[in-house]
Amino acid sequence: MINIAVDGPSGSGKSSLAKTISKTLGILYLDTGALYRAIGYTVLQRFSEQFTEDQVCSLLPSLTVDLRYEDSVQHVYVNGEDVSPFIRTQPVAMAASKVSAYPRVREFLLALQRNIAAKNDVIMDGRDVGTVILPNADVKIYLNATPEIRAARRVGELAEKGISADFDTVLAEVLQRDHNDMNRPIAPLKQADDAVLLDNSHLDAEGTVAAALEIIRSKVSL
Repeated sequence: MINIAVDGPSGSGKSSLAKTISKTLGILYLDTGALYRAIGYTVLQRFSEQFTEDQVCSLLPSLTVDLRYEDSVQHVYVNGEDVSPFIRTQPVAMAASKVSAYPRVREFLLALQRNIAAKNDVIMDGRDVGTVILPNADVKIYLNATPEIRAARRVGELAEKGISADFDTVLAEVLQRDHNDMNRPIAPLKQADDAVLLDNSHLDAEGTVAAALEIIRSKVSL
């Protein structure tokens, strides 16, 4: 199986890139962040925002997390419920960042992710795909952009949904998320030694895809 890993910080465009590459090359797309968001959402529903690691770990034995592909779109189910419509809010993103630092949560999801990659040609995006989940991936891309660019993109995305957001507040959230992801003791966000850096600060979506495809095709035949 051919495995492609796309890592990078929040707001760099990993998911959008991976989805487009998946359709272009006809391979499976796996959004690892959605799995952590699903856990984060479930934890918020159960404990609100003031949860502890012990509370989260006590919840894991009662959870069944499944990935299903409906019309080629990934859906995440927790205990039989499709939580995909509820996991793209900022509170869930912050909760996902927090729970992703817990070793037992990472172990809980690791086997699921590796099993999918072992059975399919797959492009997987996240924060530790190339360093931990798929250390032997055929292609590794580290997608990045400046915090200011990523915050501006987030403000624009919210505006398209009719939601007004303060740039400075969003930038502070981006920087806090970066700090959390890069400084967690387990599987911190970092560029794998053999990953190709793709900075898309000044690239649009089409330019980013074109650059990524050039990297991929230089390494594998697809």
